[in-house]
Amino acid sequence: MSTHKAGRDTTVLSDCLEVPGIGFIPVNAFVLHSEQPLVVDTGLGLPDRNFLETLGSVLDPVDVRWIWLTHPDRDHTGGLFDLLAAAPKARVVTTFIGAGIMSTERPLPLDRVFLVNPGQSLDVGDRTLKAFRPPLFDNPATVGFYDDRSRTCFSSDCFGAPMPSAELAVTDNVGDLAAEQLRDAQLLWATVDSPWIHAIDTDKYLATVQPLRTMDPEIVLSTHLPPAVGLAPSMIDTITTAPAADPFVGPDQQALEQMLAGFEPAGSR
Repeated sequence: MSTHKAGRDTTVLSDCLEVPGIGFIPVNAFVLHSEQPLVVDTGLGLPDRNFLETLGSVLDPVDVRWIWLTHPDRDHTGGLFDLLAAAPKARVVTTFIGAGIMSTERPLPLDRVFLVNPGQSLDVGDRTLKAFRPPLFDNPATVGFYDDRSRTCFSSDCFGAPMPSAELAVTDNVGDLAAEQLRDAQLLWATVDSPWIHAIDTDKYLATVQPLRTMDPEIVLSTHLPPAVGLAPSMIDTITTAPAADPFVGPDQQALEQMLAGFEPAGSR
């Protein structure tokens, strides 16, 4: 994992995963340096990642007051329980459904939970964070938020995009990618992560996008996209076209066997 700033108030804890045939998927967590420090998501749960160590290079974990879990998928919860142990004053911001999903693996202590629904707000001392449901999501517990003090939208999976290289996946500015490449990658991600987009009423979907235009964020921070500064209008235009994008069809068994045939296990030489 590596770290870099996104605007004045946020630090990105960046990581990525390679997905054959798709690209390198950014996997970010964030620290909002508010009066009551807040961590957004907690990274991957793979054994070679040490989320707490990376976080500690930015902020003493004992000072963390809030952990905003945008949703309880495993690429968002890897360091959660280590952080809860290291941050005794921290509470996990989630939804009733999110806490329930977590309980199927390792229950959250209910005295450490703080439930926030879309449309509600969280006071973190020097600012109020406004919770919303992103237009694109892959988990019913998904809740992002908008910080109007820094004009930053934390969008969870929405606006994600696989990158063509690991270097671009952990860059501090997705503007390093050509605009057409970014558009195509975001549409691919939309069809992979939110396949329901092809089976809904388009007008109702577009109505869920409009609040983002009203929000007019300067910075968009997605779990699965490098920081995007000044790109919100074009990225919003991109996701409005997602219902008409080609549906994603993953590899079948024959394609998997072809992949494996060309794979040389480590240590086989």
